[in-house]
Amino acid sequence: MTDEIPKSQEPRLWSADGWTARVVKNEDDDGWAVAMTKDGASEPALVGPWTMGRDKKNPKPLDGNAFSTLVKTAHEFVRRSEQQLHASLHQSIEVTVGAGRVTVTLDIEPDDENPRANLSAADEQGQPLASARVPPNFKLNRASALAWAEAGFAKPNSF
Repeated sequence: MTDEIPKSQEPRLWSADGWTARVVKNEDDDGWAVAMTKDGASEPALVGPWTMGRDKKNPKPLDGNAFSTLVKTAHEFVRRSEQQLHASLHQSIEVTVGAGRVTVTLDIEPDDENPRANLSAADEQGQPLASARVPPNFKLNRASALAWAEAGFAKPNSF
C-alpha cells in the first residue's frame, strides 16, 4: 500500500507525477490561468496563462499532452529557481594577489531572525588563508575580494 496521491484527470484539474494542474479564472483579465503545484506545497510553483476554448468564454480542457508539458515546465522553473538561490547564497571569485591566485568565497546562511555570512579565502592549492564573519548583505565582487586580500585579510568592514 502506498501513500500516493490518486491521479485526477478532470477538464480543469489534473494530478499525477507529483504535480497538480488547476485551471483558474485569471483575476487580472477575462482569461484563464493554470497553476502548477507540487504535491505537498501550499503555493503554486508556477502560474501562467491558459488557452480559451472554442466558445471564447471557458478554458480549453486539460489533456495528457498539455499536462506533461506543464509538469516539465514547472519542474524546470523550480530547478532554475533553486540554482539561482544557491548561486546567490554561495559566491566565489578568484583574484591575483602578489604572485598567486586567491579564491575568495562568500557563504550566506539565510535566517529570518539571524542571517549570517562568512567570507573566506584559500590559496591555489585550496589551503585556507583566512575567514571572517561579515553582514549577510556584504557585496562580494572583484574589488571587495581584492581589497580584502591586499589588506592582509583584515576585518572586511574596515575598508
